[in-house]
Amino acid sequence: MRGTAHPLTRVIRPSLAAARSATVASDPGSPGGDDRSNTAIITRTKPKTKRPSLYRVLLLNDDYTPMEFVVLVVERFFNKTQEDAYQIMMHVHQNGVGECGVFTYEVAETKVTQVMDFARKHQHPLQCVMEKK
Repeated sequence: MRGTAHPLTRVIRPSLAAARSATVASDPGSPGGDDRSNTAIITRTKPKTKRPSLYRVLLLNDDYTPMEFVVLVVERFFNKTQEDAYQIMMHVHQNGVGECGVFTYEVAETKVTQVMDFARKHQHPLQCVMEKK
């Protein structure tokens, strides 16, 4: 079939000026001993992309941080509604740990740092960690 090529293959036809000035090695098997083809084939392989690893951001329960502060943190840093933040806070309170979200490494690391800095600024011992999912 003429005119159809593999989707990753592109046929390039150089201009006549470029073809005339290019030095082409002679092919002893071709008639006349000289092969001046104006067609070159370039193949490209499509790179395989890998999905980034995901990390869970977790809050740890303690006996000193007020529940209202935990709700505020979850709303503020994890963009949860008040109801969702309350549910996460109760899960942390009852089970000792609760997941606030799942993010790529850089985002998870930033969230952990923001939560820890905010808690320290308000003199609460709240702990926030991340773990690979």
